[in-house]
Amino acid sequence: MLTFALIGAGRIGNVHAANVAGHPGARLGVVVDPVPGAAERLAEPFGARSSTDISAAFADDIDAVIVGSPTPFHVDHILAAVSAGKAVLVEKPVDLDLARVDECIATVGADASRVMVGFNRRFDPGVNELITRAKNGDVGPVRQLTIISRDPAAPPLSYVAQSGGIFRDMAIHDLDLARAVLGDFVEVEALGQRSDPALEEFGDFDGAVTTLRTADGAIATIINSRFCATGYDQRLEAFGALGSLETANHRETSVVFNSQAGSTSRQYQNFFLTRYAAAYRAELDHFIASIEAGTAPQPNLHDGRAALLLADAATESATSGVRVALNDNTVGAGARA
Repeated sequence: MLTFALIGAGRIGNVHAANVAGHPGARLGVVVDPVPGAAERLAEPFGARSSTDISAAFADDIDAVIVGSPTPFHVDHILAAVSAGKAVLVEKPVDLDLARVDECIATVGADASRVMVGFNRRFDPGVNELITRAKNGDVGPVRQLTIISRDPAAPPLSYVAQSGGIFRDMAIHDLDLARAVLGDFVEVEALGQRSDPALEEFGDFDGAVTTLRTADGAIATIINSRFCATGYDQRLEAFGALGSLETANHRETSVVFNSQAGSTSRQYQNFFLTRYAAAYRAELDHFIASIEAGTAPQPNLHDGRAALLLADAATESATSGVRVALNDNTVGAGARA
């Protein structure tokens, strides 16, 4: 049984703590958070230790570390955990600065492929099936991929100010999914929408449409919005010559009521932790299985870098109004087309 340390007792930390404690191959050893009382409140119901000292996460009895701290601390915590010989699962993004991610990968070296990045949506049962069947050729070569991702409500401006913007914070999940289906891209073009004038201060948007093209001409279209009256809108379609694969929205119930007055169904689920609860559990399953088998998990630090590179390119395109060509999606930087 693997003993886990959890860094961060916030919203996502609560999800990871419950999943680790409920997994037959894992136990929660310690929760670490600098806020007095936060780690203790989360750790106590699971019989785990708690600490405000980060070094507790790297103790000798710890096998694996989940990094759920604020983004600016991710790289420091990754490096400390790897240096202590621990397996690492880090929440996205690795960092908001591509140069900082490159420094992390260079320092970690050969272990970079063994650090898992928490792009949990890959592990959603429906999304995972779509990715697998698309790669197996069920629809032939995928020529068009459409990803729709809309949140129920926009975050507060205080969050926006430190988020890195809609592409690095929100769309980065969808950019990773696009890579999972189609591989690397050579060109990115994005249009930003700004319904709230207050976002101009931060150079951010509350809606966006991003188009990405692969070297062989396949196109991914990603549609994002920070608000959606009908709930948490999450859909994918992979289209090819032999057909298409789709994932539908999750609702509180799948029952549709039909009558003379018409048909009614429930709204979409309204919270990402509810919609992707199964994905977080499957993500942990994959991480633990990779540790036990001694194999590299996916997505890893290289995938995290590639998604951030795409987010940077989309940000540049939406801000400048130009299409951005990628010199090398996994190594190079963006250049204006």
